[in-house]
Amino acid sequence: MLTFIGLGLFDERSITVEGREALADADRAFAEFYTSHLVGATVEDLESYHGIDIEVRDRAGVEQDPEPILDAAEDEHVVFLTAGDTMVSTTHVDLRLRAEERGIETRLVHGVTAQSAASGLTGLQNYRFGKAVTLPFPYVHGGDPVPKSVIESLEANRERGLHTLVYLDIKVDWEGRRGVEVDGDEYMTADYAAELFAEHWDSDALGVAVCRAGSPNPVVAADRLGELAGRDFGEPLHMLIIPGEVHHVEADALMALGGAPAALFDHDER
Repeated sequence: MLTFIGLGLFDERSITVEGREALADADRAFAEFYTSHLVGATVEDLESYHGIDIEVRDRAGVEQDPEPILDAAEDEHVVFLTAGDTMVSTTHVDLRLRAEERGIETRLVHGVTAQSAASGLTGLQNYRFGKAVTLPFPYVHGGDPVPKSVIESLEANRERGLHTLVYLDIKVDWEGRRGVEVDGDEYMTADYAAELFAEHWDSDALGVAVCRAGSPNPVVAADRLGELAGRDFGEPLHMLIIPGEVHHVEADALMALGGAPAALFDHDER
């Protein structure tokens, strides 16, 4: 059996009770942390807390060479761990389909998602979010500082009055690693993302930085993108939201929870 478990957002305790029980019942555990990872816990923290050894696979070890995972799942109860929720990445869907093709029973144990946390922390309504986008580091794609596809998705959402959740790029050096902080890691920050949008799209547009969601001390800050670009939001992980049409209750939430200046909102509509 192959059980996919979402670990939640921050540390070894962010997993659901159901997920922890499934992990306790497992014979073997694999994990990937290249799509995202828990900044509040090392692999050793996870192993100690849950009492199981975890084999961390890099991208190639999941996408190109999944056979060790699948071979183990044919004879044992294997779990596959990811930060956040499981099945968010197509990588995970592909692994599940490969297992099903081999007649291996699969199960999903969901975890808290970054998108649901972003909505809850900011007061922006979940049903008012449109297509999410990922903002890569400019050096990765070698094109415009903000890819045209990102701008097109953002503007399509705004035309419909919808909010855009912008996932920020993570480049993690997993070669030989067991912990979290190593040389070579890069996390795009919300202020840097706001700077890119301010310089290459619209500096006056409203933005909302969401930092360290799921931690004991998350940060929410709402202001014009040009203003957010000049702030330091501390340790990762960060996200950025670019709202579309803001309902008056959402405006109240952004002012109360994110310190948004009242001048950003049209009081005639409130």
